[in-house]
Amino acid sequence: MKNALAAEWLKLRTVRAPKALVGAIGLMVLAGALLSWLMVQDYDTSPAVEQAKFASADATVVITPVIQFLVAALGALVATSDPRLTALTAVPDRKRLLAAKTVLVAAAAVVLGVVALAVSVGASWLVMGDRPPPIAPWDGLGDVLPWQGAALLSILVTGLAGLGIGLAARSTAVTVVVVGVLLWGLPAITPMLPDPWNVDASAVMVPYLVWEVAGVIEDAPLSPFAAVACLAMYALVTLSTGTVTLLRRDA
Repeated sequence: MKNALAAEWLKLRTVRAPKALVGAIGLMVLAGALLSWLMVQDYDTSPAVEQAKFASADATVVITPVIQFLVAALGALVATSDPRLTALTAVPDRKRLLAAKTVLVAAAAVVLGVVALAVSVGASWLVMGDRPPPIAPWDGLGDVLPWQGAALLSILVTGLAGLGIGLAARSTAVTVVVVGVLLWGLPAITPMLPDPWNVDASAVMVPYLVWEVAGVIEDAPLSPFAAVACLAMYALVTLSTGTVTLLRRDA
């Protein structure tokens, strides 16, 4: 297992695309900080009536969906970077190879998620200073952790989903399209469905599940526990599909 993991890590760090994805995540963090700063500047120059209508200047709300997508693309690269499965020459055990890929993607998702969210929160906090709600959504660290934990969980899930879909589709491009549909396409369509399907369908979409896991929505369709279970199902179903495909396909 150790050798398989080392081999997967070597492949990942010697390919250009993962470095570009990490760079894109860094740019998104900077863009989020800039957006927070612009919102605060607008807030400071607005009358009190308008200030009460402002949204939160928390940049993580903006960058989390993009980080989800980029980490899912990273998972897809891990799955599809070796389309002919030449790695089986060094690691004949497909289950061990799959385990190495899964551990690598999970570790990368957690590390990238923690760093990006922590830097984004810190930047937003510095920008917002001691300004009151609604521009500042937190009173203390206890208000930050639920949302950040939910966002980190969603990043981990989308990374594993990207890996599973990539193993099943055997194409990076197809995987990226499918992930884009799951993260942005379907969530944009479900609110247009007739009642009560719009609420029920939207409740199980990844972007809404993050808010439900955090428990910050009043009268949410799903409890935090149910939302966590639903997120876990995304990872379980996609990884199971990818596992079956990997174990049954020809090298």
